[in-house]
Amino acid sequence: MITKENILASAKNTILSESQSIAKLADFLDENFIEATQRIYNSKGRLVVTGIGKSAIIAQKMVASFNSTGTPSLFLHASEAIHGDLGMIQSEDVIICISKSGNSPEIKVLVPLLKRFGNTLIAITGNIASFLAKGSDIILNTTVDSEACPNNLAPTNSTTAQLVMGDALIVCLMEMRDFKPEDFAVYHPGGALGKKLLLRVKDMLEHSLKPMVPPNASIKEVIFEISEKRLGVTAVVDNNVVIGIITDGDIRRMLNERDTFADLTAVDIMTKNAKITSSDAMVVDALNIMENFSITQLVVVDGGDYKGVLHLHDILKEGIV
Repeated sequence: MITKENILASAKNTILSESQSIAKLADFLDENFIEATQRIYNSKGRLVVTGIGKSAIIAQKMVASFNSTGTPSLFLHASEAIHGDLGMIQSEDVIICISKSGNSPEIKVLVPLLKRFGNTLIAITGNIASFLAKGSDIILNTTVDSEACPNNLAPTNSTTAQLVMGDALIVCLMEMRDFKPEDFAVYHPGGALGKKLLLRVKDMLEHSLKPMVPPNASIKEVIFEISEKRLGVTAVVDNNVVIGIITDGDIRRMLNERDTFADLTAVDIMTKNAKITSSDAMVVDALNIMENFSITQLVVVDGGDYKGVLHLHDILKEGIV
């Protein structure tokens, strides 16, 4: 009978089985891993990763991760290689071939063809006595005792081991290249991650309104400026120098405290020493300032010149938070 308890037990057993297989990989690391990493690092060509079946899917993930961390890579499907795709391989490329058994028909056809070009061939395999292993220059052992599959058939532990071995290569190469967040951003310009790492305040100001009033502006003029620019704030500017800001909150507090404001001007109700940022600052850093001071706007100033207002809502629209 299938029960909730059985379902949870099966899931836990799968996770434990895979985690144990991964833990054993550490014992397989040796000079082969060092040599593989150095060959890839010193290569003047690309890294070509190939496989068949589930291993091909793992190869595609590896290629995506290598490319995003500074190692130019290509995916070559083992079955398509003999039908023209071998043409993508160049003389200085390093090749990784992934296969659990290392003895599948496609692999047996492919390995001699790959060796014909004289490229370095790295095997990621769970069978170090296989055809693939014997035909490779370097072997990365991903042997697992069994699959998590109850029939010991569906690739589970084996594909996870392949994936983790690839991640180990990726991280080592990142460290060898001293790969920094700004480098990562170059390869991830889109989405929230890219925006966090690349977007600067000036990029948010290009189409922004620029609310400002002179020090002697009437309160009516101040209210009109705040309402028209719809940023909930206006800068008080004298000769293009920001001397203070007025928020809609300042207006509400003034109205609560006074029955009339006919005799008041902007300089009378403004807040001095406004929190500012520069147009070259990263948006994520500007957001940190807003969070630290519990504010929703920052005045943008470059070299003393007023450039505009950055609003929290604009940052939220970009999906950075």
